[in-house]
Amino acid sequence: MKDVDALLEKLQLKAGEKNLVRQALTHSSYTACPRQGRSPAHNERLEYLGDAVLELAVSDYLYHKFPQVPEGKLTRLRANLVRESTLVGVAGELGLREHLALGKGTEAIPSILADALEALVGALFISRGYGGARELVYRWFAPAFADIEQGLLVPDYKTFMQEYAQEKYATTPGYRILSEEGPDHDKTFTAEFVLGEEVRTTGSGKSKKEAEQEAAREAYKLLMGK
Repeated sequence: MKDVDALLEKLQLKAGEKNLVRQALTHSSYTACPRQGRSPAHNERLEYLGDAVLELAVSDYLYHKFPQVPEGKLTRLRANLVRESTLVGVAGELGLREHLALGKGTEAIPSILADALEALVGALFISRGYGGARELVYRWFAPAFADIEQGLLVPDYKTFMQEYAQEKYATTPGYRILSEEGPDHDKTFTAEFVLGEEVRTTGSGKSKKEAEQEAAREAYKLLMGK
């Protein structure tokens, strides 16, 4: 584990938060090998706390950012933002991996890295309260928030938009193929997404399904931006 001073500076944290940050980055495997007669505190309790704080902060963001999105869709968006792969990406951008304290033979696998990020959020909640922790979450997750706004973290746009349309407008969107171009072995399809009289978007792909997904993603971007 590298000294956390550089991390404190990079993340613009306070010197007085050093011990909490160090604990947040200490895996339980490290404490299984006492050093100099004492075992350092590990991050499991902080991870438990940070998990709840992170979910609340992300819920807070989505609630205010997307006032037109119903509860079920907000829940799915939140799940994409707090899933392990997203947390690992954020932790990587923050440079947490090189500062982890791990026991001999323990590797910084994705789950450990994700837990460390949650523990860090928990540590800063203790230090700064919810408002301060939320501010840092918003800063650290800004790229992920931008991706969710553009639909880059939504795995199935057609399903999302179908459920959204049914809950919001009590109707189902429609699709039609506008064109097929190219030879049989390398066709490009263009599909149109239609929702009522106002929402019409198009998308292209190498299959009809791919084109419809892209059209649904464009509709997602349009509606989420309103």
